[in-house]
Amino acid sequence: MFIIFSENGLADLNRLKAERDIILKRNTELIQENLSLSRKIERLKNDPEYVENVARKELGVIGKDEVVIKVKKGRKAK
Repeated sequence: MFIIFSENGLADLNRLKAERDIILKRNTELIQENLSLSRKIERLKNDPEYVENVARKELGVIGKDEVVIKVKKGRKAK
C-alpha cells in the first residue's frame, strides 16, 4: 500500500523492476561466462592438443620441426 500511495510509488516500483530485470540478465550472462571459463580451464588441464592450439594462437609458439616464413607485402603489379 505504501508504494501505491507514496509520492513516486509506481514510478519507483517500475524503476526497481527495470533494475531487477537488468541485474537478472547480467547474472545469467555471468553464469554462462563462468561455465565457459570452467570448460576452458578443464581443457587446459587435461587436453594437450587444446593447450598446443592456445599456445600457437595466443603466444605465437611453433613446433620444433617447424619453420616460420614471413612474406613481405610487395607493390602491386601495374
